[in-house]
Amino acid sequence: MSVIDNFESWKDFLGDRLHDAENNGISNQAISELAYDIGGYLSTEVEAKNDQEQILRDLWNAADQKEQHAIANIMVKLVQNEGTK
Repeated sequence: MSVIDNFESWKDFLGDRLHDAENNGISNQAISELAYDIGGYLSTEVEAKNDQEQILRDLWNAADQKEQHAIANIMVKLVQNEGTK
């Protein structure tokens, strides 16, 4: 099973990547911009595989650029306390 097949696994995966970035000195601003870029990519290039992904895609597509940045920042906050490490 892939980490993207289960939302909890996906959050753990993102949490691990976030902690890796922070431990390697990546700034919060850089993490925020990367989350925004990834959100844009996922909304246009990756098919939603579950209800949570579809909701995130719908929210992203309904939002303007400022709101999309807010969604990206909220996703970062969502996974700050997640991870398997």
